[in-house]
Amino acid sequence: MREQIEKLTQHIEDIKQRKELQNILWKHGKLFDIRQPSTIKATVHHAIETGVHPPTYTSPYRVSYKDEQMQRDEIDKLLKQGIIEESISPWSSPIVLVRKKDGSVRFCIDFRKLNNITTKDAFPMPRIDDIFDHLSQAEYYTTIDFKSGYFQVGLDPEDRPKTAFSTRDQHYQFTVLPQGVTNGPPAFQRIVSQILGPTRWQYSLAYLDDVIIYSTTFNQHLHHLDDILNRLNDANFRLNINKCQIAQTAIDYLGHHIEHSNIRPNADNIRAFLETQQSTTAKEAFRFVKAAEYYRKFIPAFSTIAQPLHQYAPRTKEQRSKNSQATPITLSDDALDAFNKLKKILTNDLILRIPDQNLPFKIQTDASKIGIGAVLMQTHSHGDLPVAYLSKKFTPTQMNWPATEQECYAIIYAIEKWHKYLDGHSFIIETDHKPLLPFNLKQQLNSKCERSRLKLQQYQFTVRYIKGKHNTVADYLSRSPVDNGMNDEDDYTPTTSRSTQTDNFTTTHVVASVTTRAQTRKQKRNDDRQVDRSCDEPQQKRNDDKQVDHSCVVELPQSHIMDVSNDHNMIVPFTWEQLKQSQHQDEQTKHMISHIKDFNDYFLEDNMLMKKSSPPVPFVPKGRIRSDIIKIYHDTPANGAHFGRNKTTHKIRQRYFWPNMIDDIRNYVKSCLPCLQNNHQRRKPPGALKPI
Repeated sequence: MREQIEKLTQHIEDIKQRKELQNILWKHGKLFDIRQPSTIKATVHHAIETGVHPPTYTSPYRVSYKDEQMQRDEIDKLLKQGIIEESISPWSSPIVLVRKKDGSVRFCIDFRKLNNITTKDAFPMPRIDDIFDHLSQAEYYTTIDFKSGYFQVGLDPEDRPKTAFSTRDQHYQFTVLPQGVTNGPPAFQRIVSQILGPTRWQYSLAYLDDVIIYSTTFNQHLHHLDDILNRLNDANFRLNINKCQIAQTAIDYLGHHIEHSNIRPNADNIRAFLETQQSTTAKEAFRFVKAAEYYRKFIPAFSTIAQPLHQYAPRTKEQRSKNSQATPITLSDDALDAFNKLKKILTNDLILRIPDQNLPFKIQTDASKIGIGAVLMQTHSHGDLPVAYLSKKFTPTQMNWPATEQECYAIIYAIEKWHKYLDGHSFIIETDHKPLLPFNLKQQLNSKCERSRLKLQQYQFTVRYIKGKHNTVADYLSRSPVDNGMNDEDDYTPTTSRSTQTDNFTTTHVVASVTTRAQTRKQKRNDDRQVDRSCDEPQQKRNDDKQVDHSCVVELPQSHIMDVSNDHNMIVPFTWEQLKQSQHQDEQTKHMISHIKDFNDYFLEDNMLMKKSSPPVPFVPKGRIRSDIIKIYHDTPANGAHFGRNKTTHKIRQRYFWPNMIDDIRNYVKSCLPCLQNNHQRRKPPGALKPI
């Protein structure tokens, strides 16, 4: 701890002042002792008020053996720390494990049903503009970070049964305030406000778990710091010493940079627009001016300023052609001056304001082929004003995600980026991707979106549709990203549907239950484009060489393979290696491999028997694996759920081959019990029998 305290105070040049500051931190050293979990002396009462509503119960989700072991390990750790206890509660919410890139998992509880019936706590959040009014007169600042803040707050014994969750054979409940309950933020705000007491608005402030101490002189700051640390010590709080900032003259707080009484928006809030590159094509120039036009009500003489850029608007059929729009251009002096002037207005004049907590927040998001963009705004009487912008490039892996996952990622990234503004407030998400409209209302078919959605349980928001032509700001930012792509903490190997390893070859699209021939032809063209885009090597070259480009193939690690069950028939998933192994265990397939020269329609790729087609597909030997494939592509919701023979055959033939495949699929579909029960008979019923 000595090294950490010295590191925290090394910016103090005056040796005497540094020593005085270190003595205060040593005096309250118990605050930084996180070797044992701690619970504060205050308890949250009535945090989960459900009235007379009967208990909600959701069965535990099925997990793999590996994830089951991870659940046990995490539960054992929480039991030892006293965070959970065994329960006999009639309530139950399911466990969800969100996997991180390092292989570890985040232990989450899906509290959706509980949150829907909980009476919302109306405890007020402090106004951000009031906070900055008080901070603007100070010179020294200290920010405090709680170690697992929620888990330090005890939960009323009457509320504990409502937080219950189940494993396969055990039932537990939380003894502390869990993450994900809807009243978590206001309950935590109330506790911290009570602990700070009369020091609030005098020399301390708290916005949820962001506590700041402010003073005009260094000696005052020592006194104020000592008082606040003493209050936190008496309450038995524990702090994360590595994330605290002590006695600073410049600090970032709630999305703003504070230095010598000056408060400006954090540089990250405007960097997405500030670092955008000069337009090099007519399409880019026109897209920029359309993005700026969204705020024209707040930009005096906008039409005059933007006039030089409007010359790049596509007015004729020739100008609207792809070749014309992509032709490189050099902006004229007037156009370049307009570009720079609008960029300055968008990144300085418009957002040099502190958010008004009485006005609703709104986020517009968009995803393109190369990245995501978003803008955080507040709705004023005359329109929307920007608070912050963001943009981020996709990694090569993220570029191959389906559109829904990319659009979902834009929402997740924006909310987490602007957590300081949004936590504890109701806000609106606007997206031009209609499939995400029920994002926070019901479970998502896409497993990645579902995992991501569960991370946002603490936020209160509504998703609204906005036409693409009106979503100009986020659209421009997504096509001109400035932040380099990087794998996020919860990023994992992408799967495009719940069809597990069958996504290894091409993207599976969910098709409407009633599809016209024109839609089918369009779907096939989209499939072909998706295959071409997922690999840089031309399709023709791959077919000529009869090789499979494994950069396109996603081989799921064992930890990501899911059990897909259909009532009583469990579908056992398989990997690329398991398919190869089954080939070498089958006598007929082994004969074909050893005499490959005698079979002109086949070839070997990495010791895997492949069928020559466009693209090449693996040969599936006899056995259960064939029926598993048919079940996955006929029965699972992510693949359409009980489509007919032709569509099921079309999907499977794009990925696998075996002799008499069409007959096997036809027989399976004809004997599918749900199809027989629910599909309308399109033939005349047989005539009545007459006695001879």
